[in-house]
Amino acid sequence: MYKYDTHLHTKESSACASVSGAEQAIIYKALGYSGIIVTDHFFNGNTTVPYYLPWEEKVERFALGYENARDQGIKIGLSVFFGWEESFRGTDFLIYGLDKEWLLKHPEILSWDIGEHYARIHAEGGYVVHAHPFRQADYISEIRLFPEYVDAVEIVNGGNQNPLYNQKAVEYAQMHNKPVTGGSDAHHAYSVHAGMIFNRPLNDIRDFIHCVHLKEDITVIPV
Repeated sequence: MYKYDTHLHTKESSACASVSGAEQAIIYKALGYSGIIVTDHFFNGNTTVPYYLPWEEKVERFALGYENARDQGIKIGLSVFFGWEESFRGTDFLIYGLDKEWLLKHPEILSWDIGEHYARIHAEGGYVVHAHPFRQADYISEIRLFPEYVDAVEIVNGGNQNPLYNQKAVEYAQMHNKPVTGGSDAHHAYSVHAGMIFNRPLNDIRDFIHCVHLKEDITVIPV
């Protein structure tokens, strides 16, 4: 079995996190994971990156958590892949399959609405997952669902306070026949660690997308 956490944050890039990218890599290696996907909060979420910086500098700062985790992962034998979490008025999406270079070329991304966001990212090889779709929290004004604009649904999220939120996500994914993912949403060393189990090691983020989309011998780790 090969365990991967598909949703976690670092203090370099996510203002609500308390562990660095390197620390996250060490934590997950000790827990027996084969790899992680760093999905820090983007510029329309709880980011540490100042809004007034030039775009290139913002993207470089944003990628630090991932890069520090990646570098530590190379040293200790942990695969580390890149993603990010975007927020639209409390509705959050995990983006996989695109890289820092892609972000550098698209400073207009923050002007896209949800429909254009999905169309542009999907057209260029990205993969959009609805993160914790039924979570209720003070920063979420309402639950909004966009089955036409997501490729998959996160059905297990370790940061959900109520198990009902995950159960509703399972039912939602089944209703729309969507592939599923699971992640810890870890921000701290003491976070609940969840994720996914694959029957083989993943080569890269494209391999992850392939396995998820084809529902290829994967198991979501329950909280």
